[in-house]
Amino acid sequence: MKYEVLKKDKTDEETSGHALHDYDKMYASFSWKASEKEFVSDDGCLNAAYVAIDRHVGTWRRNKLALIFEDEAGFIEKFTFEDLSLLSNKVGNILKDFGAERGDRVFLFLPRTPYLYISFLAILKIGGVAGALFSAFQEQALFDRLEDSSTSIVITTSQLLPRLSGIRKKLKNLKHIITVDTDDFKTSVANASADLRIAGTRPDDHAFMLYTSGTTGKPKGVVHVHKAIVHQAMSARLVLDLKEDDTYWCTADPGWITGISYEILGNLALGITTLVFSGRFDPKRWYTLLAAHKVTVWYTAPTAIRMLMAQGVSLPKSFDLSNLRHLCSVGEPLNPEAIRWSIKAFGRPFHDTWFQTETGAIMIANFATLDIRVGSMGKPMPGVVAAIVDDSGRQVPNGTEGNIALRPGWPAMMQAIWKRLGKYHSYFINGWYMSGDHGTKDGDGYFWFIGRADDVIKTSGERVGPFEVESALVEHPAVVEAGVIGKPDELRGEIIKAFVVLDKDQRSKIKNQKDGERLKEELMEYVKKHLAGHAYPREIEFIDSLPKTRSGKIMRRILKAKELGLPVGDTSTLEEY
Repeated sequence: MKYEVLKKDKTDEETSGHALHDYDKMYASFSWKASEKEFVSDDGCLNAAYVAIDRHVGTWRRNKLALIFEDEAGFIEKFTFEDLSLLSNKVGNILKDFGAERGDRVFLFLPRTPYLYISFLAILKIGGVAGALFSAFQEQALFDRLEDSSTSIVITTSQLLPRLSGIRKKLKNLKHIITVDTDDFKTSVANASADLRIAGTRPDDHAFMLYTSGTTGKPKGVVHVHKAIVHQAMSARLVLDLKEDDTYWCTADPGWITGISYEILGNLALGITTLVFSGRFDPKRWYTLLAAHKVTVWYTAPTAIRMLMAQGVSLPKSFDLSNLRHLCSVGEPLNPEAIRWSIKAFGRPFHDTWFQTETGAIMIANFATLDIRVGSMGKPMPGVVAAIVDDSGRQVPNGTEGNIALRPGWPAMMQAIWKRLGKYHSYFINGWYMSGDHGTKDGDGYFWFIGRADDVIKTSGERVGPFEVESALVEHPAVVEAGVIGKPDELRGEIIKAFVVLDKDQRSKIKNQKDGERLKEELMEYVKKHLAGHAYPREIEFIDSLPKTRSGKIMRRILKAKELGLPVGDTSTLEEY
């Protein structure tokens, strides 16, 4: 197969200090059991909050900055590792006063404020199971998750409280709602003991859970255990390349897996200073944050990168971003054009990473010291065995499309689907975890994403991945984003339809329907020329925005359902709908 390669100079001084400097050697020798020794105590206990925070307090990191919060108004709060240790101890004692016991589900319905992070750690410290809820959730989405999980305590704010008040009587297991911005809570924190006996949890004890949405039915609760932090920390070290003197910014919300794995647990386990911004997306503001806080490692989503792209390269060039040394992306596949743009804008590429809520941590990635094959997912994380298999779980030859599958046994793998044992077992076939994503693997071990198994389009006997069509469209200067689906067609089985978000300047140039049709024809020909004659969209619709999850993933099933007049399923996790 043909691909564009960004070569890494293995002798370059910049790459010589990476934790993973020889991928093949480390992959061959890596052992999860050996890695666990860094985090598991001599008596076999492992508490993820202790690993993330308290173990640093007995070292020189005690007074090191752990979290830097900046809000929309520019107000900044800073917390050392000792600050987080003491405050999470206090909140843990408050939770115990409210009757929270080991194994209880305690959910956080909070915006990105310090008490989201402090409370998450406190819940783990007392042996509870932490759940995170997006602050944009409305009553039905909240009820579905809180009822299914039998949550006993919810921690929220006065502003969000009314959404819970309307459903509280229906939640038979909900005993208490704690609001963190009231005078009563502030007094409780001031008076609470800062001494807390951290629960001696075992590596396989439940630690946190997240709900994911599907096309049908209610959201499912994905449960992770304390030893997930071993994988999260090792991948933060080997993939995100986090080092002691870094200032790191992950733009994810803790309501989804990246925000927990790489904004709370994995990064703090390595003792890294982490920036948290609670404001809205704004290109100028983001660049200001990167410059003002001298961010060195940046982890964000392709959607955000494409929105930055739309502003061009002159804006980032007007800021001092010289401290940036490593860029990574997550949430959905990264379009090749975004990688090329980042080199122009920042002098370095974004490195794409792939994982899922169910996997708990990065599984396949473009590592800092490996050549980037533009558009590729990269290679498996050391300790992860990945393959392309057919629907029966049999490996297929290199270059053949199939299911992206993983050999079970990595520490961050989900341990349950809450109260749905059958659903949990359905993920595994013939000794493989089936991701639900389709892809290929080349002869050098690089993986290539095609699309969700139910998103792949079969047109005139040819299989086409929506991602490659979307990437071809995004390379056109008029296009900011694109979402592609297969639409039933009597002659071809399916045709490719593209929903396209245009650059604002281009939108202003379309004065009438004739202008719009002319641009659609231009885009069709562009894809034919740059991709394949059969893989171009026969229908194009211009829209203002694409339906996406809050992690930035394009929800093609929503586009397809609306196009065909079908039920859209659960939409509670959508950013735009």
